[in-house]
Amino acid sequence: MITPQEIKKKAEKKYIFFLQSLVINNTYEKLVIRGDKKYTKSSLPEFEKEIQLIISQSKEKKGFGYTLDFQQVKTKHLGTQDLPTSIYFDTEKDFLKFLGKEIEVKLFNESIIKITKVFPELKEWIINNPIKVIQNTVEWGSILKVCLYFKQNPKPNLYIRELPINVHTKFIERNQSVIKDLLDILISEYNNKEEKQFEKRFNLKYAEPQIRFEILDKEVSQKFFSGIDDISIPMSEFETLDLPIERVIVFENKTTFYTALTLPKMDKAIALFGSGFSVSNLKNVYWFKHKELLYWGDIDVQGFEILSQFRSYFPQTKSILMDKPTFDKFFENDSGTPTNISVQLNLTDEEQQLYDILKTNNWRLEQEKIPFDYVNKYFENE
Repeated sequence: MITPQEIKKKAEKKYIFFLQSLVINNTYEKLVIRGDKKYTKSSLPEFEKEIQLIISQSKEKKGFGYTLDFQQVKTKHLGTQDLPTSIYFDTEKDFLKFLGKEIEVKLFNESIIKITKVFPELKEWIINNPIKVIQNTVEWGSILKVCLYFKQNPKPNLYIRELPINVHTKFIERNQSVIKDLLDILISEYNNKEEKQFEKRFNLKYAEPQIRFEILDKEVSQKFFSGIDDISIPMSEFETLDLPIERVIVFENKTTFYTALTLPKMDKAIALFGSGFSVSNLKNVYWFKHKELLYWGDIDVQGFEILSQFRSYFPQTKSILMDKPTFDKFFENDSGTPTNISVQLNLTDEEQQLYDILKTNNWRLEQEKIPFDYVNKYFENE
């Protein structure tokens, strides 16, 4: 036979539907709980114990909660007995007091009024997300302030903590999930829907990746940067550069990027720190599409996987110093990091052959192991 604990679990499952009915102003209807008609058949004392347990937590005994309807039934094993045939919550008060949700629902109703008074168009969201409404009960005043600001200023172009909203400086950062849900509805025509990052999605400034590069042409350095040749600028600014260069050399690691400082000066060329798999930050540098691109990474599986990734953005990319002769000359039996990559890579036949050797043997030759004079000689002989 069903127990009071099981009745509570089933009642809790109906709670969300009850909350949704409040939003759409449905009149409360008797809420029925399906019971278990099985009962102890071999022992009358055990049967009576089950009956008394379910009655003990009912409205009849506690003054609230579920109501039991009984029917006299002639049983096969225990003779004629009164069996519960229906379990239900007759009133909203019975249901909520049984679940201990009276105050929560009172606050939920207040939140509905508060939200829909400012933004009636959020009613459907409330219906679909009643638990989120409850989870943010104490925050709705501030959440609505944020939403009102964005409704009036859908493209702020400010940092989050610069926004002139009378809330705690970290409030938006701490409540991004629910605010995102709402702004996707309220200012959907202005949002960058393909962006997952909050700042990018809602037209805010954000801490951009810094791109570090070395000007290898002294005339370009002098003309555009007052002779400064080691430069770091935000990604968005790098994307808009218009320099008279023809060649870009991308270095995987910072340590070997410093090698660029010793490189022979090259006409119309820059060297750039790619920072491993962070080369993904460069995928929207459209002026790269018309440049000669050289990529130098570690001679290990990850180095070639990064090369493949970069080449997927810019197919003209050529690898340098990532060949078998260089590997054979400087390899010191270092172990690499195993890879789980199984897809076809964007590699030449020679690169693929070396990649397979490295993957099979778990070998690695880091860029740092290649002497500067060898690197410089490579560029001098080009």
